[in-house]
Order: sequence, then structure tokens, then C-alpha cells
Amino acid sequence: MRVLENTLETIAESIRVGKVHPTAVLNTLIEAENAGGLGAVRQIERQLSLSARSLEARSHPNSGLAQAWLNATRAYLITQAELKRVA
Repeated sequence: MRVLENTLETIAESIRVGKVHPTAVLNTLIEAENAGGLGAVRQIERQLSLSARSLEARSHPNSGLAQAWLNATRAYLITQAELKRVA
């Protein structure tokens, strides 16, 4: 899935650089959902979960940013689920 690849590349680049703007995080997740639905966002969450643990285990200097991406992705999924439940 091309959207998943592009999104994961965007996330990986921000982790390599060590910074990302909160708006970029939200826009990335919205773009992923628009292109591949919430299933794509769930796949991103699974990949981030694995990556964040791996980076933390290796004491990577930007492992905190990977965890922030994971937390934001989970919050996005919860918010979208709540919006669908209410609607």
C-alpha cells in the first residue's frame, strides 16, 4: 500500500531529524486515513508500536519522538472511533 509506505517514510524521516511539528503529525494521519481508511492508520499504529519499542531498547536519542508519534496515532484512532460512535 503506497500510502502506508509514504506515511512511514515521513514518520521515519522526522524521527531521524529529531523533530516534527504537531500540525505535521495531524496532517500525516489525516492524509493516511483519507487515502487508506482507518485500517491504514491502524497499520501505522502497529508499525510504530514495534519501532518505538525497538528504538527504546537501543537507547536511540529520538526514541521519545517515536513514542510521541505512537501516542498521537493512538489518540487519533480513539478520537475517530468516538466521532463515529456519536454520529
